[in-house]
Amino acid sequence: MLHLFSTVVLRVARRFLSPVYKLYEKRLEREIRKSPVPKHLAVIMDGNRRYAESLGILPHEGHIAGKSTLENLSDWCRSLNITYLTVYAFSLENFSRTEEELEPLMDLFEESFRSAGDDPRVHENRVRIRMIGHREMLPDKVVKAIEYAESRTREYSDFNYNLAVAYGGRQELVRSMEKIANKIKEGKLNPEEIDADLISSNLYTSGLPDPDLILRTSGEERISNFLLWQLAYSELYFADVYWPDMRKIDFLRAIRSFQKRKRRLGQ
Repeated sequence: MLHLFSTVVLRVARRFLSPVYKLYEKRLEREIRKSPVPKHLAVIMDGNRRYAESLGILPHEGHIAGKSTLENLSDWCRSLNITYLTVYAFSLENFSRTEEELEPLMDLFEESFRSAGDDPRVHENRVRIRMIGHREMLPDKVVKAIEYAESRTREYSDFNYNLAVAYGGRQELVRSMEKIANKIKEGKLNPEEIDADLISSNLYTSGLPDPDLILRTSGEERISNFLLWQLAYSELYFADVYWPDMRKIDFLRAIRSFQKRKRRLGQ
């Protein structure tokens, strides 16, 4: 209840402070452009349902609002030349939600991938779209929409937009181990040849750089089974705002925080 009250107060305050925030946002963006930005940003988009609850609307409407924020985020990343964006859209654990919530969510995924495949901005900016996760667990209509977006953008490489759907970090590692074990069983691989690069090459993210920065919204400070192998040296940033409420200034603050850190990468 306290968090709900704080959220409402924050929204009212933002309305009155909007001109001040705009000036601060522009100054902050100018400063950020003077320093290197993350090459790969990964985002845990958390808080859609709590956002909906705070407004007294249906969970599905919260997911729709979250989609708009995601479209904004992709624009913000391109404007700063962040070339890889990976977002956690739907976990394997999310399948335990009620059919009443899952059905419209799957419809939203279908519509989102279809529209992404046809989006002029995607083609103008040569954005490659990929889905990472257990697609065999998704409805056929969603899989076909994913394949449509992937096929229409397969030749692009200027920007890379990866959606983790039906995804779980532990399950991804298990899948990688199974693929390696099958190669050993078939005599195509010796156990002594197993190393970190081999494991990485058998993950969904094969060919992608590990994320430099992982951003999570909603104030929760945990990883929730996201990119467990890939985040070994990632910087973490937790924003105390529901995903649909995230503004450009919140995004810029995360990037500025990254720029101020001294990355040792295990050294």
